[in-house]
Amino acid sequence: MTTSIKIVGVGGQGTILATTLLSTAIVEAGMDVKMSEIHGMSQRGGSVSSEIRYGEKVFSPVIMKGNANILMAFELMEAARNIDYLKKDGVLIVNNHKINSMVTLNGKVPYPEGIIEDLKSKVETYVIDATAEAIKLGNSKVMNVIMLGALVKAMSLDEFDFEKVIKENVKEKYIDINIKAFNVGLNLI
Repeated sequence: MTTSIKIVGVGGQGTILATTLLSTAIVEAGMDVKMSEIHGMSQRGGSVSSEIRYGEKVFSPVIMKGNANILMAFELMEAARNIDYLKKDGVLIVNNHKINSMVTLNGKVPYPEGIIEDLKSKVETYVIDATAEAIKLGNSKVMNVIMLGALVKAMSLDEFDFEKVIKENVKEKYIDINIKAFNVGLNLI
């Protein structure tokens, strides 16, 4: 059986690091992993999307609409934009955080209301305030690793050695805070 995970966010939120950490842990556990990344104007706050598929033998990283087991979204609007990728019995893990786009910032289009309620009406949804938790730790940039911890807990992937993976893939001065962030995420689900 192949498991499919789609991770979405906005440029600068750490989508790629979370994808790298998760993929590395799965590879080190001996599974076949395929991953792809799409950087849509990521340096300018545009959408960023990663797809991870793993199992005994995986032939493609591409996740078609309606086929993801898990959708992890670092921002509310990105969750709404990508919800169609989830299976009907899939799980959504979403950071309760809004990032205004240019059209919302200039007042042309208001940020939509009721996104969480709409998402909850469609699929099993875990809403996490990972940004606030990261700020409590003293570094808002570790929100992505908090979300990763929540995903690991939701998927029961606790047997993978994420502490080792974090130590091997994060700059030395940020290792401790990322390990703390990961553990915070584990306890949010």
